[in-house]
Amino acid sequence: MTKGIVIKSLGAVLGRALAIFSLGLFSLAGLSQTSKGQNQKPTLVALYQGQGTGNSSKKILTQLQTENNVEVKAVSAADIRNGDLKGFEVVIFGGGSGGGQGKALGIEGREKVREFVKNGGNYIGICAGAYLASADYDWSLHIINARVLDRAHWARGVGRVDLALNQQGQSLFQEKSKKTNIYYHQGPLLAKSDKKDLSEYQEWATFETEVSKKGVPGGIMPGKTAIASGTFGKGKVLAISPHPELTPGMEKVLPNAVKWATSMNSKPNS
Repeated sequence: MTKGIVIKSLGAVLGRALAIFSLGLFSLAGLSQTSKGQNQKPTLVALYQGQGTGNSSKKILTQLQTENNVEVKAVSAADIRNGDLKGFEVVIFGGGSGGGQGKALGIEGREKVREFVKNGGNYIGICAGAYLASADYDWSLHIINARVLDRAHWARGVGRVDLALNQQGQSLFQEKSKKTNIYYHQGPLLAKSDKKDLSEYQEWATFETEVSKKGVPGGIMPGKTAIASGTFGKGKVLAISPHPELTPGMEKVLPNAVKWATSMNSKPNS
């Protein structure tokens, strides 16, 4: 009888010990996962805000701030001239006026952005920011081998347009279809340029439909580049003519663009 009690007691002790040991392993695993998440450095994104920016920058800020491991900071033209892009992984120039942004940066500021991308930083330009990235104006950055078509009618109108997407465009929009509908507000109609010091850009999307207000000739937008990527030095460039950040349901497009830009495995056309 005493022997049976001892065996049962020993079994209970061993059971409790095993349970405690298992709990310890579970806790250590959880601690390890927590520590790993806490040690992951956020992606640092600079968002230009200043002369030449419009209200869309608020949408960009909101959409990126909701992402885990993304830290966004507003920078001015003066900040950029002072070298404050150092330490960031991505710089974003949103809607507004490409000429206004370029002139606010000045020669010194534009060169700072070029140096940032050339040394491995990444550039995302939306609408005005796509104009700014082009190689077509004395105030533009000349970081993507693109010219702007029909410059005389840049104020062609606003509205929803259809885009034709290739594989890269589908990935950006997380879209199974090869077509999407998006808000357009007088962004550039991009075409390949022949600058010897720039590599050929990769087309991600083209316009399928158009907007053309009174006095603007029709038939120009369809088939023209709406989204393009390229490289400049060690960095990547993404030029987006329409406005995903102003299109309901497309709140993940810019976070996806940031992930693409900062992915070590992604190429300009991947």
